Amino acid sequence: MLAIPAVDLREGHVVQLVGGEFSREELRLTDPLRIARQWANAGFSRLHLVDLDGATGRGSNRDAITQILWDGAAPCQVGGGVRTEDDVHALLEAGAACVVLGTRALEDPDWLAQISLDHPGQCMLAADVRERRITTRGWTRTLSRDVLSVLDDVSDLPLAGLLVTAVHREGRMQGTDLPLMEDVVDASPFPVFASGGIGSLADLRALEDRGVAAAIVGMALYTGAIDPRVLAEEFPS
Repeated sequence: MLAIPAVDLREGHVVQLVGGEFSREELRLTDPLRIARQWANAGFSRLHLVDLDGATGRGSNRDAITQILWDGAAPCQVGGGVRTEDDVHALLEAGAACVVLGTRALEDPDWLAQISLDHPGQCMLAADVRERRITTRGWTRTLSRDVLSVLDDVSDLPLAGLLVTAVHREGRMQGTDLPLMEDVVDASPFPVFASGGIGSLADLRALEDRGVAAAIVGMALYTGAIDPRVLAEEFPS
């Protein structure tokens, strides 16, 4: 299993939120490029960049993201506010290893199908989940569908993977939603990337035991609850 540091961008800073609530920002750091280089230097082979302002329509951190991509310290998967073909193309051209598609992909299945066919193996679907129901638009809208029903609809698409974030566990470092992740892995034809609630190496080992391909780690790294070099060494691929 691969461990991937989260680099969540808000107003030009790297932040960490709790429970998917913008009012609960627990951490804010300057210089996103420095942070990206820090994680690359610690031994991580991929980074997860998210434009939180883009995801919620509050603004854009595209310049900071592009700077990180051009720097090339580590391959990056990038999401947040990706709504058009031009967005996907621009990120891939800038050097993104993979583009993460969320809100529009979940609300407009025909668009997701076309984008994934135009860019096979270069797009990942992100499903943000509260108690198994899909949330979109920066966690402000809850759909009636659950993550497994969405998975049924996209199983034939050439996606690079499925990122499932347990939003109700996000930033709490109290363990991820293992039953959810186990069920998604069992149902998914794609590699499953897990996020939300990871607070220890034991949490990561539990995800690996359940067949998760990669885990996105945020708060536990930024607070020092997990030693980054130990993590990168134990989960390098």
